[in-house]
Amino acid sequence: MRRKDETLHDSLFEVAREIVSKQGPDALTIRALAEQAGVASGTIYNYYRNKDDILLAITEDYWRRALMELRREIQADAFPEQLREIYAFLQKRINDSAGILMDSLRNVETLGRERMGSLQHELRMAIIQRIRQDKNIPPDIWNDALNEDSFSNFILTNMRILLSMNASHIDPFIEIVKRTLY
Repeated sequence: MRRKDETLHDSLFEVAREIVSKQGPDALTIRALAEQAGVASGTIYNYYRNKDDILLAITEDYWRRALMELRREIQADAFPEQLREIYAFLQKRINDSAGILMDSLRNVETLGRERMGSLQHELRMAIIQRIRQDKNIPPDIWNDALNEDSFSNFILTNMRILLSMNASHIDPFIEIVKRTLY
């Protein structure tokens, strides 16, 4: 098997991301990517199995960058208000370009969920860290039935539901979190 050139891989990725950014996911084809990158179409297959593989890589990269940005943008002190900021951040990203990218992954939905699992884990760990940093949350609220891990899963599940509904009003969810924690 031929050794892959990481520089070419990175270049193909950047060209693909530019196509998707400027023209949308439907404009990305193996032929268009090859033309704009100045390589033969067959060369693309040395790095990506198909268009869906490229779109999945772009989506994964988008969310990895978004999570790094999210960490910098959350400013509230109290955990429930941080959740409000996290929700608004995620909703904006989904309504902007991430939603279009995620919709383009319909053909690889199962694989997409698997590959995005590590990013969801990072988000869950960030939520647990933020819970631990809120000094107003009594440490004795946790037990075998409700611990930081299960509560962070509850939060992520409900946020996913609210995001899928594009809910603009999340006050009941925030109130449940407050009543549970304080």
